[in-house]
Amino acid sequence: MRTLGLLLLLVIAGIHGQPSAETPDDFRLPENRWVNDFDGELSFTCPTFETINTIISQHNNHHEDRQWDFLCRTSFSQQPFCTWSNYVNNFDEEFTFTCPFNSIISGVKSYHQNHEEDRRWRFYCCHAENVCLQNSVWTNYMNIFDGYFSWQVPDSSYLVSVSSYHDNHYEDRRWKYQYCGQQEC
Repeated sequence: MRTLGLLLLLVIAGIHGQPSAETPDDFRLPENRWVNDFDGELSFTCPTFETINTIISQHNNHHEDRQWDFLCRTSFSQQPFCTWSNYVNNFDEEFTFTCPFNSIISGVKSYHQNHEEDRRWRFYCCHAENVCLQNSVWTNYMNIFDGYFSWQVPDSSYLVSVSSYHDNHYEDRRWKYQYCGQQEC
């Protein structure tokens, strides 16, 4: 009887202790994860000296919108100079945005409009004196329409550009990113 109880306990622990195949490895409870609510404003800025290192997003067909989460990492050893871009797109419009002056993306803002089922975007770009970017690389598209994605900037690289296009049938966007290394100049 004691052996059966121990076996049952191990089976239950095994079932509840492992993420399901449908759950990303880095799963956190949704209320702790997402920066924005569906159809709501999104505003995220990394702490001083840090830039965006990881981007996570999920789409919801009922809301025809995405929720977003971002993680940051230390990128500067000196106080950076930072500035917000203007809005880089109109609704339903394709865009490619690159931070100016050897800057790195450290924040994002957007708002959603239900009529167009799309968002307009702004980016927070930071740079430090005597730091230049090198060896820029564009990713492939990170997501399929209506799909979840999670992407991390490669080690020793920094997020500098974003490109996206909207599809009115799916009422969603596909995303790709450009990253670069840093060097003193």
